[in-house]
Amino acid sequence: MDDNERKSMSAEDQSAPSEQSIVAYDRGAAIEQSDGFSNPGLPPHRPRQTDLHPAKERRAERQVVAWFLLSMLGSVLAIVAYIAVPIEPGNMGSVRANNLFLGLAIALALLGVGIGGMHWARQLMSSHEVVEERHLSRGSEKSRARAVEIFELGDQESGFSRRTLIRNTLIGAVAIMPLPAIVLFRDLAPAADAVDSIAHTMWTEGERLALDPTGTPIRADDVTIGSAFHVIPESLKDLGHDEGYLDQKALAAVLLMRLPVDRLKEAPGREGWSYDGIVAYSKICTHVGCPVALYEQQTHHLLCPCHQSTFDVTEHAKVVFGPAKRPLPQLPITVDAEGYLIAQRDFTEPIGPSFWERLNHIDPDHVPVSAAETETRA
Repeated sequence: MDDNERKSMSAEDQSAPSEQSIVAYDRGAAIEQSDGFSNPGLPPHRPRQTDLHPAKERRAERQVVAWFLLSMLGSVLAIVAYIAVPIEPGNMGSVRANNLFLGLAIALALLGVGIGGMHWARQLMSSHEVVEERHLSRGSEKSRARAVEIFELGDQESGFSRRTLIRNTLIGAVAIMPLPAIVLFRDLAPAADAVDSIAHTMWTEGERLALDPTGTPIRADDVTIGSAFHVIPESLKDLGHDEGYLDQKALAAVLLMRLPVDRLKEAPGREGWSYDGIVAYSKICTHVGCPVALYEQQTHHLLCPCHQSTFDVTEHAKVVFGPAKRPLPQLPITVDAEGYLIAQRDFTEPIGPSFWERLNHIDPDHVPVSAAETETRA
């Protein structure tokens, strides 16, 4: 091709109109703009075998029922395993056997409900794909009525009301499933009256206050202003671990502090609960039972490290900050003939967090507060 032909072709290219599309870019982003594509719609519905053959539908229904029945059996076996394979103190083999059989039974109960529900949804519930447009969280009365219709439609499609056998076995499996947990949690409580066990401690009249953990009795002269002692009953050291040592210590743990006498704001009827500015309060927080172990010498505040509940020691450990709703129970104290600090009696109310029967265990003769405040303390 010679130079004249090249010039001729170049001129033709310049004179011909351009057929290329103009590409627009978003400002600053250099993103090509394009028209939206049309909605392709939903794919055609493919019926399942259970939709086409009634016999296979009935077989799938029986399989779902079988899984729910298997779940019920697992729940019952969990209770049987917990009772039939007890944990023997000092025998690790019994611990492993108990955990093994209990875990297998609970796993069977959970798997039965899970697999049965999945099989029900995949084989028997409606498999038609639907599109639901998003809407505001609060709709009109018309839309709310429509929601009820959709709920009823879902019930019809799932067959929850129509397939009574599946529904009843599902309800039975779910109802029986919590029984192992109830048995396990109840066995954690004392065999005797659980409420009475946690409403009273080892503190009795004349019980000496002792240092934790040595069990050394404390003289009133040993408690200086600004100091804080972690205290247990002196007789606790004679209690073996297999006799409930840790449980009793958790109930009876006390914090002992000494304040200037003029800083104490004692309520009428409680003047004799302290001794020369020395006061004793339960170490168990009234929020969720954490140990209150932080003492501020300048403000005379006790702090719970778990959720920052703060108690004012100068006013019967009332709550000044945090989620706790009740003051720390106060232990009435005095000294014996040898100068050792002793308890006058047990706490006048249960220690720790609230529980339903708490009000019945508050001693109104030794807690001089109004009826409304008694309800609050409970």
